[in-house]
Amino acid sequence: MKIAKVINNNVVSVLKEGNQELVIMGRGIAFQKKTGDPVDEARIEKVFTLDNKDVSEKFKTLLYDIPIECMEVSEEIISYAKLQLGKKLNDSIYVSLTDHINFAIQRNKKGLDIKNALLWETKRLYKDEFAIGKQALAMVKNKTGVSLPEDEAGFIALHIVNAELNEEMPNIINITKVMQEILRIVKYHFKIEFNEESLHYYRFVTHLKFFAQRLFNGTHRLFAGEKYRRAYECTKKIQTCIERAYEHKLTSDELLYLTIHIERVVKQA
Repeated sequence: MKIAKVINNNVVSVLKEGNQELVIMGRGIAFQKKTGDPVDEARIEKVFTLDNKDVSEKFKTLLYDIPIECMEVSEEIISYAKLQLGKKLNDSIYVSLTDHINFAIQRNKKGLDIKNALLWETKRLYKDEFAIGKQALAMVKNKTGVSLPEDEAGFIALHIVNAELNEEMPNIINITKVMQEILRIVKYHFKIEFNEESLHYYRFVTHLKFFAQRLFNGTHRLFAGEKYRRAYECTKKIQTCIERAYEHKLTSDELLYLTIHIERVVKQA
């Protein structure tokens, strides 16, 4: 393999057959190297294959100034997240998470940690992703010696959710708020406490996540239905709230599925 571009002392890009670009990382892999020189394969630590060209360009631009420790720990977190979730994550996370971790470390060193306004919601609504975020803090500590606050576990979790749903971060924040509002309505309508460890609660929250995503990207399917009276009454309250707060009219399809999931989760409360 020959170097197509030197990004910094620790990162180069190469072109494979078919003009596919790879980003290769390794300590000192580009020291005193230039375009056209062979890659020292003994120094290769990580190889990134980014299918999206726009994301690949942003990633390379980011790597010009990012310390290698941040690149390494970000890739470690992403690999761990994929393994734990068993899901493909959008390539954009290589840019967004690496950039976020780098600035989080810089802010922490200056005593400028940021409070996460959605930390409580993130813990409850994205338990798997938040657990990964907590483990990510340990990875950052091990790699850089910096102890980031729990708020950052929440931010990392939202970046992972973002990559799962392939949404922009502002939409993830809105999705989270909608989920929390619906859970609040169900809770007070039935005067119950949820069993947050139950399978039905997990399924309900998962449904709410994709329901809220469809709400904001406008992809609704149509068919009519109503089955459980008390659950449907609660659903109508949710409909009113959504229409007033977000100016979105819910379809009969969404009303039906919300009703079914509310019925299930209330029975397990």
